[in-house]
This record gives sequence, C-alpha cells and structure tokens, in this order.
Amino acid sequence: MNKQRASIAFIFVTLTLDMVGIGIVIPSLPDIMRRFLADEANVSQYFGYFISLYAAMQLVASPLLGMLSDMFGRRIVLLLSLFTAGCDYILMAFAPSLRWLFAGRIISGLTGANVTVAMAYVADISTEENRAKNFGMLGAAFGLGFVIGPAMGGLLGHLGPQYPFLAASAINLLNWLYGYFVLPESLAKESRRSFSWERMNPLSSLKSVFRREHIFILAIVYFVLQMAGQTHPSIWTLYTEHRFGWEKWQVGISLTIVGLMSAISQGVFSGWLLPKWGERNTVIWGSFGGAITFALFALATQGWMMYAILCLSVFTWLAQPALQSLISRGVSSQEQGELQGSLVSLGSLAAIINPICVTQLFSIFSQKTPGHLYIPGAPYFFAATMSFLAFLVARKHAKG
Repeated sequence: MNKQRASIAFIFVTLTLDMVGIGIVIPSLPDIMRRFLADEANVSQYFGYFISLYAAMQLVASPLLGMLSDMFGRRIVLLLSLFTAGCDYILMAFAPSLRWLFAGRIISGLTGANVTVAMAYVADISTEENRAKNFGMLGAAFGLGFVIGPAMGGLLGHLGPQYPFLAASAINLLNWLYGYFVLPESLAKESRRSFSWERMNPLSSLKSVFRREHIFILAIVYFVLQMAGQTHPSIWTLYTEHRFGWEKWQVGISLTIVGLMSAISQGVFSGWLLPKWGERNTVIWGSFGGAITFALFALATQGWMMYAILCLSVFTWLAQPALQSLISRGVSSQEQGELQGSLVSLGSLAAIINPICVTQLFSIFSQKTPGHLYIPGAPYFFAATMSFLAFLVARKHAKG
C-alpha cells in the first residue's frame, strides 16, 4: 500500500509538472521571442506557432508513447520523458536561435505526451474501489499545475526570461531522480503488447462522434467552445502587455487567477448550480454568456476590468462540464472510453488551431500605423463569435 501511495504521488507530481511546464513559460515567452525578432507583429505570430506546436506534438506523440509503454513498460517511458524534459528546458533557456527554441518546443511537446502513460499507469494499479478517486486526483493535478505555472513564470521571469525554463528543468530532473528510486513497474511482462500501426493514428478515436447524429451535433458545440476557451492561454500575455502595459509578474498572477476561477467554477459551482439549472439550459445560456464576456474582454480599456469580467466568467464556464455530461449520456458504458478519447482529440485540435488564429488576428489588428485598422481586442471578438455559434447550435439542437 505504501508503494502504491508513493506511485500515485509520483504520477500526481508528474502531471502537475506537465501543466506547470505549459504555464510557466507563457508570461516570459514574448521576451524570449524578442531576443530573435524585432518586429512586434512577428513576435505575435511566432508566439502562436510556439503555443500551437506543443499541442500538435502532444497529439501526435500520445499514441506513440502509449504504445511504447504497452511494449516496454510504463516506468521506463515515464522516466525517459521526465529526464528528456529536464534537459530540454535547459536547451530552451539558452537557445542560440529561434530554430533551436522551436526544436526545444517540439521535444517538450513530445515529452508532455507522457500524460497518456501516466493515466495508463494509474489504471494498472487502481482497484474498482479507488479508481474514481485516483483519476479524480489526476484531474486536480492538471488544475494545480496551471495555477502554479503562470505564477512561477511571472515571478521568475521578472529576474530574466531564462529563469522560468531553468526552474522547470530543475523540477523535472528532481522528479526524475525521485521516480528512479521509488517508482515500480506497473505492467507485468505477460500483459505487454506488440507494435501496431493502427494504434499510431492520433485521430482514430474521433470515429465515435460520427456514429450518432445527436452526439455529432453536441461534439460540434464542444469543439467550438474549446476553440473559444483556448483564447486565454493563447493571447492573454500579448494582449494584456499591449493593452494595459502589464509586466510579467502581473501576467503570471492574472493567469493564476484564471486557473483558480475555472477550478472553482467547474469543481464547486457545477455540483451546486447544474442540478438547479439543468444541463441543456446551462450549455445554451453558458455559451451565450461566454459570448458576452469574451466581447467585454475585447472592449476592456483598463486592467482592473479584466478581473471584473473574470468574475462574471465563472458562471459561463459551467457550460463545459454540463456539455460533457450531456454527451456522455448518449453512449453506453462500454463506449465511454472511446468517446472520452474523441473529446480529448477534439480538445487537442482546438489547442492547435486556436493559437495560430488568435495571434494572427492580434498581429494584424494591433498595429498603430497608418492604413491599419486598430482593434487589439480582435482575438476576443473571435472567441465571442465562437461562443455565440455554440449558443446557436446548442439552442437549435435543444429545439430539435
């Protein structure tokens, strides 16, 4: 039992670090880009590519690492990914060129795909009695990581843009060292599987959302809401620096508050308000409220307004858990795993597409030069449009 607790603790820390690694670099990332790019429009564009690349590599590498862990065991894949991530953050901290920085980001996305292996490890060691509890704890690790990451990144980035990367490196290497001594193998040799090309397709699970029309419509709503929701991590740093002159520590603290508000909304308010409002009404009016709050983010003229709008957003974020519950009701218990895999793939696609879209919009509409239309809130108007589209589709689906 003590070994199992140590293993669960290690997985919890590993997944927390994956999210810390995503969030810790965001506040300082524009300054890293400015080491190699003089034009602010180019900084915005490459910022989007950098964020999107991580999600793309995770999507591609998740089935690969999962398959390798099925072949060789979970322990070796987890430890190798942690050690590689630790070295990779050092590479990005001292990258001599933009190409090296992007090469480091590719590696970090590949190692960040160890989420798949970590979840498989938990499934290996869980019993029917503690399975839900263990997976619930993993969900908490994701939220905790995104709360810690931006705050650390903002505070350390104030010392210099390389310090958040060095901190992420040190934490990953220390966790690798800890895992080397305490983490046992969870997959018996007789349970291991051979290589399969079919399992290498990262989008193969999407087929489950095309089988039933009512699930397909709700999946469209899910994807569109994901496209809107990815706007904060994709553009918040650039937008608040440009619009309000925020420093890195302000960006980091504000993103931490975004993570906390999201956790409170979906972890606390969902259990209280969803039974009262109903899932369908929550999806419909949560999407409509999201359209309004995203438009308000676009129109904000002072920094304090961003915090006030975030308070309003708490209720709109309830649309996501309500929608997932609605979708899951549409399939049998035997199909839940495949369905959840489809939703993860849709979320990954949104995380790839959104950063490119919103940073391109920001690059075009944030230039204060003659002949350019100046609308720095354009990315948030895009998010508002996505939320409103989700509202229209969800409302039509409810009436049908």
